[in-house]
Amino acid sequence: MGPLGPLTIDDLPSSATTYWVSRRKAEVLAAIDGGLLSLQDARERYRLSSEEIADWRRSLDRAGLPGLRVTKLKRYRSQTIG
Repeated sequence: MGPLGPLTIDDLPSSATTYWVSRRKAEVLAAIDGGLLSLQDARERYRLSSEEIADWRRSLDRAGLPGLRVTKLKRYRSQTIG
């Protein structure tokens, strides 16, 4: 089940995706959770690191879908300032 309902492989973001909006991140996480993609498949398909996917997971768990809107720059600033 994705953020907008049932999820199939055809519903997933393109493997050429470079701009990650919160909905796309949530779809990839849901695909991993639902067994549609393995973590390794998702990493290869989208050229993502394990750390990046883990960071998405923490953000989703902490703040829900809005938490996935946080940009790398904002996270970097919050880590260096706070």
